[in-house]
Amino acid sequence: MKRIVFWFDPISPFAYLAFERLPQALEGCSYEVQYRPVLFAGLLGHWGQKGPAEIEPKRAWTFRHVAWLAHSHQIPIQTPEPHPFNPLALLRLALAGGPAGDMPNRRVVEMLMRHVWRGGGDPNDASRLQALTQAVAPQRDPKGDDVKRELRVLTDEAIGRSIFGVPTFDLDGRLFWGVDALPMLRAALQGDPWFDGPEWDAAARARRGVTRG
Repeated sequence: MKRIVFWFDPISPFAYLAFERLPQALEGCSYEVQYRPVLFAGLLGHWGQKGPAEIEPKRAWTFRHVAWLAHSHQIPIQTPEPHPFNPLALLRLALAGGPAGDMPNRRVVEMLMRHVWRGGGDPNDASRLQALTQAVAPQRDPKGDDVKRELRVLTDEAIGRSIFGVPTFDLDGRLFWGVDALPMLRAALQGDPWFDGPEWDAAARARRGVTRG
């Protein structure tokens, strides 16, 4: 059985869609999933990128695309108000659900994702956060220094793995980014010989080109 590491931040609608689609997209494959929370803003800061919601035309297209994908896959979705928002409370709650070093299970990740992407409410509304915290029943204090440190370590680990966005799936050391990569991930799980040939490395080879000053 193969292990897939699913790097996520619930701020991303694509992470939510990928989470909901994963069981159907990989139906019939033998695998287990480890869910690892990561601060998307930390990835953006490290790689010098802006988030899609920070560029107005891109924000408009992103949410139209998200709405279409949700419609086409029959996944309920309502964009939270506001967006973007600070996801730290949710990410820390994900880690606090279990003892130190344990990653959140699918049940906890589902609660976090649906807290954000169903209902359209403010993810950081105090009453909603309190209800979510009671449902998760964390074993540790989400505001504790140990939990905060774990999230920083996971974000640094993701950067060290060259992860630049969410969702990212890690399978056998290969990284697959985005909900659109699920068919590619499935092919890799099924042993498509393309992944053992030269194309995987050759396609990513750096090529000379124009650079901006």
